[in-house]
Amino acid sequence: MSLGDDHQSSGGYGGTSGTRMRLPEEEGGHRRSGRSSSRSLVTVVGVVVLLIAAIAFANRGGDDSDSPEAAADKPKASSTAPSGTTPVQSGFAQDEQGAQSAAANYAVALGSDGMFNAARRHEIVQAIADPQAADRLQSGFDADYSAAFLKQIGLGEDGKAPAGSTFVNRTLPAGTKVTAFSDSAATVEVWCTGLFGLTGEKTTHPVTTSWFTVTMKLNWNGSDWKVFETSQKTGPTPVPGDNAVSSGDEMGKAVNEFGGFTYAR
Repeated sequence: MSLGDDHQSSGGYGGTSGTRMRLPEEEGGHRRSGRSSSRSLVTVVGVVVLLIAAIAFANRGGDDSDSPEAAADKPKASSTAPSGTTPVQSGFAQDEQGAQSAAANYAVALGSDGMFNAARRHEIVQAIADPQAADRLQSGFDADYSAAFLKQIGLGEDGKAPAGSTFVNRTLPAGTKVTAFSDSAATVEVWCTGLFGLTGEKTTHPVTTSWFTVTMKLNWNGSDWKVFETSQKTGPTPVPGDNAVSSGDEMGKAVNEFGGFTYAR
């Protein structure tokens, strides 16, 4: 079930510049019209000067990158980079941000549709649970996702949706907060929204949204953060927007075309 479902007893989840040139003029500001050769010479000189200026500008290629003004206008590479420490590829950092990243990602995993299939559920729990708590957590989740519960929400015993429908169960973290931290243990709250239900025009369990906060107690095992205990509460819940509800077909299409995330932070 989704992280936002209170059914579970385990406490789990569900301007370019230019140069102006002024040609020299005769005394009194007037050119002498009586000398055509002088006029021709001035014209030729002007053309040559303009041509030289054009060639010089072309060779520059309009590149003002060396000027202080241009450097100030250009965005720095870091201005569009994501904030925070670069996510690690294996294990989470032994600091507060690492604990927050672990908790957010574990919330996504424990609030996924994989939890409704026994084999997949066992893989998820064993991968993220502290060894001291793995059996306890596994038993609690197995009790939550009983055959009776799966039937109640319209799923088969293997967690599959009936023909013509798509099952949706996604947890989307909106933020995290550390409430306790040491080198060996951390408590992190993850504020989430969730999607839960079945798509399809005839479904009796349409996809709904919920808001909830997951609290995870994590232990450091020497190389990574692992879940020791988890619980949840409803909210904080924002005021619903004015968006029109989508049809079952539209929702089903969106679910199939937009894949969910496995890395949350």
